[in-house]
Amino acid sequence: MTDEIYFTIGGNKIEVKLENNAAVEALIKLLNEGDITYTASEYGGFEKVGALGHTLPRNDVQLTTEAGDVVLYSGNQIVIFFGSNSWSYTKLGTVQGVSKEQLRDILTASDPVTITISLK
Repeated sequence: MTDEIYFTIGGNKIEVKLENNAAVEALIKLLNEGDITYTASEYGGFEKVGALGHTLPRNDVQLTTEAGDVVLYSGNQIVIFFGSNSWSYTKLGTVQGVSKEQLRDILTASDPVTITISLK
């Protein structure tokens, strides 16, 4: 299994280091069939959330997220945090190679944003 995927947002390609869980395994299987593009909107001033278009296995635990965390919410929504929140999620991974400020700028450049998830 791969240990990273990529999110392309507004021309910015961002690496996401993956967790090892059933949701990630299911997401990788979907990505082996092709890229996934979805629309994400700002919520609460600390995250972008959007419907994945697929349901993944959940293993929700209470988390306090940080900027750069990528989680599964309700089994079918992907959340990318540029701030912090405490809720029950399944963690998918963590953004790599961009600062918290850069991530905030990328995610808040427009609302909503189009996000493409890919293996490469």
